[in-house]
Amino acid sequence: MNTATSTNAATDAVPADPDEKPRAAPLSLDAWKQFVNVAKPYWLGEEKRQAWLLLLLLIVLMLAETKFAVMLNDQAGEMTSALAGKNGDRFWTSVRACLFILAFAVPIYAFYYYMRDRFANHWRRWLTSRFLDSYLKGRKYYALGADKEIDNPDQRISEDINTFTGRSIHFLLIFLGSLMQLVAFSAVLWSISSVLVGVLALYAFIGTVVALYVFGNPLIHLNFWQLRLEADFRFSLMRLRENAESIAFYRGEAQERAHIDNKFGKVIRNYAKLIRKQRSLNLFQRTFSQLTLVLPGVILADGVLSGQLEVGRAIQAAGAFTAVLGAVGMIVDNFESLSRFVAGIDRLQGLSTLLLPDPDAPQAGADSQPPRIRTRPGAHLALEALTLYPPQSERVLIKELSLVLKPGDALLITGDSGCGKSSLLRAIAGLWDRGSGTIQHPPLDHFFFLPQQPYLQSGTLRSQLIYPSAHSDLSDAELLDILAQVHLPRLAERVGGLDAVHDWEKLLSVGEQQRLAFGRVLVHQPRIVILDEATSALDSANETALYARLRASGTTLISIAHRAAVLRHHTHVLRLKGEGEWELHDADGYRFEGQGAGAEVKQAVAVAVPVPVLVVAAAA
Repeated sequence: MNTATSTNAATDAVPADPDEKPRAAPLSLDAWKQFVNVAKPYWLGEEKRQAWLLLLLLIVLMLAETKFAVMLNDQAGEMTSALAGKNGDRFWTSVRACLFILAFAVPIYAFYYYMRDRFANHWRRWLTSRFLDSYLKGRKYYALGADKEIDNPDQRISEDINTFTGRSIHFLLIFLGSLMQLVAFSAVLWSISSVLVGVLALYAFIGTVVALYVFGNPLIHLNFWQLRLEADFRFSLMRLRENAESIAFYRGEAQERAHIDNKFGKVIRNYAKLIRKQRSLNLFQRTFSQLTLVLPGVILADGVLSGQLEVGRAIQAAGAFTAVLGAVGMIVDNFESLSRFVAGIDRLQGLSTLLLPDPDAPQAGADSQPPRIRTRPGAHLALEALTLYPPQSERVLIKELSLVLKPGDALLITGDSGCGKSSLLRAIAGLWDRGSGTIQHPPLDHFFFLPQQPYLQSGTLRSQLIYPSAHSDLSDAELLDILAQVHLPRLAERVGGLDAVHDWEKLLSVGEQQRLAFGRVLVHQPRIVILDEATSALDSANETALYARLRASGTTLISIAHRAAVLRHHTHVLRLKGEGEWELHDADGYRFEGQGAGAEVKQAVAVAVPVPVLVVAAAA
């Protein structure tokens, strides 16, 4: 990305990233299509009745507001004419009429803006729920983490949707209000001076063309990148907060500051380009609007000076001219906001394309899709000729692996760092599917995954223990007994009970967190437990007791571990050798490298070639 600061106006128009495609200009066909793709489901879906009713109410309020604005403009002309003619009765009659109109206009004005914001809030709630449903469905939030084209999907949902709904309502109502204002005040203006109407139309047309073609694409592109760079900067600060302890232990403040400064520098440099372009736009907008103070007077001066036109009528015409120009010059007056709005639509459309694909859109052919690992339901876990690649890579991690695990079996996966151990667990859990072969497994609800660093959410001790469930039928006594079984008998008492709320990641040691995660297994009693070095922070006594507890329950275990002590809790060993090669052993008699005689190669069943499926008989 080119972050060099430009020193001339021409460079301001250069995209923030030379490889980035140009963004849609406001009111272009592409921008309109993007808007429709995001907005259409709300207006045609299950919420359409309430959406259209709210819009109808706002239109009625706008009609009333426009009518009152015309009446107030007429009375302003009346008061001016009365003062010029020194007619006191006419003046005070006009004042009373203004006060009467205002008594109705002010509450309607306030209620209109209240309903506008309520409408935007309702739309935001619906659209955010729609995106969140798709974001969490099928673990798309995980898949998007590897998609380099979509930056900060969380902030697109939390911030860009809010901007989209609020600005959509804002610009829709501005457009409808401008249309009403144009119709209402054009009649007033035409009745006073047809020449003024012609000048107005030409003036507004020239201003709109200049705004679109001179300031359009550069502002859209710079605003798009400003949103992206601001999100990256916020994420770097959030990352610092979430990893504060590790950074403090490393004393890595200087490195983190350099990283944050780099992100912030990009924000500042892009914003410098943006404000230079906005400076030119502001100069044009100010000139465009201020000339309206002169034009009506110049055109109507002869009529007023000759006595053919009252001063009040000239004031009325000037007010109508300003109102109509505001209507037809809507794009010029709101171009800066429109450019930011279109940039936000672009970001939201990019996320929508991945999360909410159009069912009517043509699907890519099967030949263009990378090979995928197939899955099928079964009573037990089985891998059939499984070949695994990482996402967005051609490196072979595992080649033609076949095995079967019956209920109660325990498989230990070992091998050098980077050989694909955790990747195999991701494939079994359905997170990675790039490769070939078939994985047969029971419903994924019957699996339970224990990582090396357990995930602890914000909430009570009870919620940590029953996670990922939101509710549990187990009594407090049963939950406390489970804590005792994982060697945390006094944890609840120490923290203030099962309903105590703390920052658990900071309060509990890693060993306590790992034991608490084992408690989750006892709460849910899954058929298959996957442990990715889940006992790395435990002493041998705790490790042995927890493994023994799981083996006694008849649960099928799949473990990644490097300690020789865990071998006795497993029935089979899968050693990954790298470059796709693997060996399968019985656990009896297997020795880790460096343990002495009986090297693991002596027990090899297969090396990187298809073998008959291993079936291990065991009691359920």
